[in-house]
Amino acid sequence: MALMKPGRERRRAEVLRAPMGVTPLKVARVALVPLLFVLAAASGLSRLRSSAANDPKSQVLRSEADLVVLPVTVTDHKGNFIPELTQGDFRVFENGHAQTISYFAHNDVPVTVGLVIDSSGSMRPNRDEVAQAAKDLLISSNARDEFFVVNFNESVSFGLPPIVPFTNDVAQLQQGVLSGPSAGMTALYDATSLAVNHLAMATNDKKALIVISDGGDNASHKNFRQLLDSAQHSDAIVYTIGIISELESDVNPGVLRTLAGATGGDAYFPKSAADLPGICQHIARELREQYTIGYISANPTHDGSYRKLRVAVHAPGQGGLAVRTRAGYFAPSGAAGASVAKSGG
Repeated sequence: MALMKPGRERRRAEVLRAPMGVTPLKVARVALVPLLFVLAAASGLSRLRSSAANDPKSQVLRSEADLVVLPVTVTDHKGNFIPELTQGDFRVFENGHAQTISYFAHNDVPVTVGLVIDSSGSMRPNRDEVAQAAKDLLISSNARDEFFVVNFNESVSFGLPPIVPFTNDVAQLQQGVLSGPSAGMTALYDATSLAVNHLAMATNDKKALIVISDGGDNASHKNFRQLLDSAQHSDAIVYTIGIISELESDVNPGVLRTLAGATGGDAYFPKSAADLPGICQHIARELREQYTIGYISANPTHDGSYRKLRVAVHAPGQGGLAVRTRAGYFAPSGAAGASVAKSGG
């Protein structure tokens, strides 16, 4: 979803620092792939471009300007996804100021998904359910999606062979999940940071992580603040699934909630590991059902400041709707965006 960092491609494993609890939004600045179109000049997007991989319905906005891109999930009070909303149903506010939406789409676009699997001793009984969840996730996904696996106990390793950075093969993905250790301590922060960095290699613009763990960490070199900073500055939506055992003392569901909320994802806490496949199917559907909203900030200042976001939806006849997206983003700083067209609103 267009999805490069402002002023430069994010193609290196860099940990950026930010205040705790602050949620960024990726700001797109990208290269060109087949299929171009130009949006209205009034929006200030003189070189706005889109890409489609063989299917016009899978257009993903890419821009050489500083475009703020939001994946937005809309559900009713029962948690059902709401389709067929229009651009006019949405309003975006940055630091309380209304913004002019420059791009709007509701398409099933390919996504790169990383599975971050806790393989420490406390998670050993759940390995078969995790492998089945990986299978169901792939089956429920877009045929052009790609996946990878990061397994961890006190050590962190990729589940796929070194020459296979991503896969869409069911058997290979399941084997990647089962290849991890099943004993030892827990390096959750290191593993998730590695997965965030690996997403920079993805061929798809839309990126997500699914972290399956109890939230505890007793072996990482990184701390949670460093992980959160890295996730907040990445393109990834992070979903967390907490398998919490009452017999384990070293668990931390708050870490899982914070990590998901900081990136526009969601946190799940099933009663048993048997619920994992259904949750992964739900996440796969959510990634397909999300809306994509893009706008040029009415504040052209490149000061690196954090800007709070709010997306409101009003659809006549739909009643109260729940909207979930990132809570904010960091503006580009210095030379990261030399000249930005000022959007209306």
